[in-house]
Amino acid sequence: MKFNVNQQDLQKSLNYCQGVIEKRSTLPILSNILIETGDSKLKITATDLDLIFIHQIDNVEIIEDGKTTTTASIMYDIVRKFSSGKKINLSLSNENRLHLESEKSIFNLNCIGPSEFPVTDENFNQNEFSIKSKQLLKLLNKCKFSVSNDETRHYLSGIFIHQTQIEDKVFLTAAATDSHRMSISKFRLPEKVNFEPIILPKKTIFQLCSLLEDYEGEVKISNIKSKIKFELNNSILISKLIDGKFPNYVQVIPKNNQKKLEVDLKIFLDSVDRVASVSLDKKDGVKFNLVKDTLNLSVNNTTSGDGKESLNVKFDHDLDISFNSRYLIDVASQLDGEKIEIFFNDTGSPALIKDPSDFDSIYVVMPMKG
Repeated sequence: MKFNVNQQDLQKSLNYCQGVIEKRSTLPILSNILIETGDSKLKITATDLDLIFIHQIDNVEIIEDGKTTTTASIMYDIVRKFSSGKKINLSLSNENRLHLESEKSIFNLNCIGPSEFPVTDENFNQNEFSIKSKQLLKLLNKCKFSVSNDETRHYLSGIFIHQTQIEDKVFLTAAATDSHRMSISKFRLPEKVNFEPIILPKKTIFQLCSLLEDYEGEVKISNIKSKIKFELNNSILISKLIDGKFPNYVQVIPKNNQKKLEVDLKIFLDSVDRVASVSLDKKDGVKFNLVKDTLNLSVNNTTSGDGKESLNVKFDHDLDISFNSRYLIDVASQLDGEKIEIFFNDTGSPALIKDPSDFDSIYVVMPMKG
């Protein structure tokens, strides 16, 4: 195997691989990436057995085809320290040594034979549909912060993606909850697709988001019982799915929250963030004291002190309620418009948060007791 590749192209590919490979793997081969050349393309594969990532680099000068595996983190560390955009020459000097050369640097990396690398070939093609990369990215970004970290309820540690229908309109809808807060977002599909409901694991979500951020175009999606495949232009991500039943989230959406608070989004976000600074422990709630057209925010921490701030808002009722500041900041950071709307019922009931500029996304946040 012998080829020359642009430093930036290789660095980008290896950077994506870092998100897949487990740092503390018990199997040495899983710390490695599979490097293959053929058809004047370079193909790099990384896996942790649950997630497979394949990236293809096209503009590569291939002198001799071949394949090998080498430690992903070391290779990435070397490649990113080479001069940006320069040519890197790689060759397999013998079966277990990969030779890297760029400008005046020469490295020889240990390899493990490619036959040990676990690759699976599955036929996904029976049901496939395409969506725009930015639509999928928006769906994931609006929901990912509400995913649960609770290991015991594994079915909440991902985003539930499924088709929904309102009259004759079909949507791809995503929902996530950690039982203290919930995010729901959707976008319209041109027609009904052949897609079974899935729960996408957290690690896959973050890997997919980093790919989608760098990509404009169509994403092909296909799923079989326990796996899903995302195809971008030069990347493929295949992931196992979370096995379990996602709760009926629709019944958690508050139906009778009539008290509407409307406030400038940036002012609200900055204000909550400032007041929360006095507390090292996010378990201290931000207290909302609402009277007509005024929101008084306060945080009181027994060890560090207290903070207060008043905002001009649109509100026609009196209400006292407390929230975890982190939850409010997470939601507010994802809104796109100028305003945020929060609908309340009473002190002990969940609040419904909407973005007036995005009717397709809603959030529910539970209040804190006390």
